[in-house]
Amino acid sequence: MTIQIYELCGADQKHLFSPHCWKVRMAVAHKGLQWETIPVPFTEVAATEGGDSRRVPVIRDGDNVVEESFEIAKYLEANYADKPSLFGGAAGEALSLQIVNWSVVTLHPEVAKLCLMDIYKALAPADQEFFRTTREKMFGCTLEEFSAKHPKNADGLTKALTPLEMTLKTQSFIGGATPLFADYAVFGALQWLNTTSSTDYLSGDTAVLRWFNTLLDMYDGMGRKGKLAA
Repeated sequence: MTIQIYELCGADQKHLFSPHCWKVRMAVAHKGLQWETIPVPFTEVAATEGGDSRRVPVIRDGDNVVEESFEIAKYLEANYADKPSLFGGAAGEALSLQIVNWSVVTLHPEVAKLCLMDIYKALAPADQEFFRTTREKMFGCTLEEFSAKHPKNADGLTKALTPLEMTLKTQSFIGGATPLFADYAVFGALQWLNTTSSTDYLSGDTAVLRWFNTLLDMYDGMGRKGKLAA
């Protein structure tokens, strides 16, 4: 049975950039499952699968509908236990939640500083209005003001990635010898930047960049096939 993944899209439905959706896409590929993408613009997210306040990603697997990336990962682990593990056991699941939270709290803000206006420009007009209204309420300033007060360089992102750089100097993945959901959680944040900004903020001979490139190449190069910013 093919799993349907509802993924956030830009004006071009092939432009799929949500960090949370990329986590799920990688997790489903990790499990070796069949899936198809259903692109969803910002203004249609809340009504996905009959909801009134949904957040993507959402998956439909037969009669089961699951929302939120970590909950989806737990669902996949429980329902496809015969497939490669996303957590490596209960302790790994608990530790993965820490990585997910670290990524959202530490990495996501740094990415947003670099690509907020790029995201806005990639949206259809109705979604631009939604994005502007919701984000300006969140930030307490206009999108332009938010963007202007944050330098467009990799300094903040590089600093945020320092713990990961230290880890990847001694092991291939966050999960050890092979990637786990924790890897995909951080990959999602960097793929968000990769698919929205035309500036290459990840460069140099770093362990993080080598790790990121390895993940981009996995699952038949799925990450590299993601439509990038114009």
